[in-house]
Order: sequence, then structure tokens, then C-alpha cells
Amino acid sequence: MKLLRIFLLTFSIGNLALAQDTLIIMPEPYSVQDFPESGATSDRMEVLNIASDTTQVTYVNDIKYITRDGVDLALQIIVPKHGKGLLPCIVYVQGSAWMKQNVYANLPQLAQFAKRGYVIAMVEYRPSSVAPFPAQVQDAKTAIRFMRRNAEKYRIDTNNLFIWGDSSGGHTSLMVGLTQNNPELDTEAYEEFSTKVNAVVDFYGPTDIAQMNYEPSVMDHIGAESPEGKLIGGKNVLENKELAARTNPINYINDSATAAPILIIHGSKDRLVPFKQSVLLANALERKNYRYEFYQLKGADHGTSEFWTTDIFEIVDAFLKANLR
Repeated sequence: MKLLRIFLLTFSIGNLALAQDTLIIMPEPYSVQDFPESGATSDRMEVLNIASDTTQVTYVNDIKYITRDGVDLALQIIVPKHGKGLLPCIVYVQGSAWMKQNVYANLPQLAQFAKRGYVIAMVEYRPSSVAPFPAQVQDAKTAIRFMRRNAEKYRIDTNNLFIWGDSSGGHTSLMVGLTQNNPELDTEAYEEFSTKVNAVVDFYGPTDIAQMNYEPSVMDHIGAESPEGKLIGGKNVLENKELAARTNPINYINDSATAAPILIIHGSKDRLVPFKQSVLLANALERKNYRYEFYQLKGADHGTSEFWTTDIFEIVDAFLKANLR
């Protein structure tokens, strides 16, 4: 009897294993379209029919584009996933008072903007503590060349590059756009590729550093330890007016019909970079018949959330699209 029980138990377990083996489905190389939809269900399950998101982006982090003064300089690159064609590219310069940047500061907002069909490369420049002006301009130009050099990898239309920056990044962007053929503010890195940009977007960038403390501000813009003083090598701005003048985008404006047009957006209550800095720029552009658009953001402070709204994105997007080639 005992032997019979062992036999029956063994037989039952064997049958169970055999039954389980017949339920195993071997993997097959299905496409998404051919893959069978599951028929499994549950009493409280709800079925959602939602269209797939065709505006996702890929983030490629910390791509070294050059080493200067012992510093590895990197790009944070956002590439839209949708579509198969080439895309315009924006080189974005994060503001930092020309000091060490937090290059990730506007990554979420720029990822949203990239969904409109732009590759965006956030550029790291050498801080003024490592290298004073014009290092930041040189680095941004090198980043533009690097993106052209790697256009195929990132699906970039090399005929459509733009530069956009905020605060000191706005200043750097202006300098890049206004000095595209100035060898003194450039280097030989990747020199076989152009630094040309179709247009410049300037969010509240300084334009004449010697004029900044003639308007209300919460910080010093004159002393050797001020951001502007450090930009010119740790010197007093008003005591070194020739050095200061070299940094001023206003001094590089020409009336060339082929020059990159400029979009200026600045808050009326900016506590760090006085709003009048953008007025000085706009007036200088007007005198030279230079192409530009100028918007005052009523009541906005320096770098506040108003700059990253859909309304502002629409203005920036329309401006860039108007300057596509």
C-alpha cells in the first residue's frame, strides 16, 4: 500500500510538470504590430485608449567637446525622437554671472522646447575664475563648430544653427552672433567648420557692463570682485574702461544685412541685470538698422518662471522659424 501511494504521488507530480510544460510559450521576434494583445482581465480593471506620444526627446549627457586650461568642457544634448529628417540646432548658454555654471538648471524647460523640433546643446564654458573674457565667447563658438562636426550623429541641419542664452549666457550669445568673423574672439579648434548662426535669442543679458550700476540693482557691478570685474580679470570696471568696452556687445554691432537678427526678452523688475541694459542694446541696434525684436516682460525678475511659459515659447519658436534657411 505504501509503495502504491509513492507511485501515485510520483505519477501526479510528473503529470503536473508535463501539464506545465505544455503552457510554456517560446519567445518569438514579434514586431509591435504583430504582437498578440493580452486577453487577461480583472474585475476592477479599466481599459484606457491613449495615443502614443510622438514628441519625446532623448537626453545625451556630458559630451566633451574640448579641453581648455585643464578643464574638460561638456555639452548636454537633447534630441527629439520623432521624425526622420534633419533638425535645426540651438546652442544654449546657461547664465552664471560668468562663473561656474549649473548647466542642468534649465534642462527640463529646454527639453519641453526641444519637442517643437529642435536639437538643443547646452554648452559649458570656462568660468571667469579660470579664464576671463573672451574665453566664454570662444568656448561657445567651439561648441557650435563641434555640433556641426557631429551633425550626422545628432540629425542636425548645418544650415540652421541658432544661439540662445540667459543672463551672462545671453551676453555670450550676443557676442557670438555679433562677432562671427572676428578672429580675436575665436580659436582654431575645428576651424574647418563654421561658427555662423542664423539668429540670436537673448534673455536679459548684460550689454554694457560699465553702465550697470547707473540703474537700481541688488548687487555690485563695478568692483574687482564683482561678476563684471572678474570677467575682465579681477579689475575695477570703471577704472578699466577699455577692458570693459571689449566685453560690450553694443560695440560690435554693424549694419550688415547678413548679420544674425536678435530677439531680446527682459523683465521690467530685473534685480540683477537692469532692464535698461536691453534698452541700450535695442537703441544701438535701431541706430544701425539692425534686425531685432524686443519684448519687455512686465513685472518679471531675473530668470523667473515667466520666461519659460508657453507664451514666451511661442515667441521664441516663431522667431527661430522665421530665420530658418
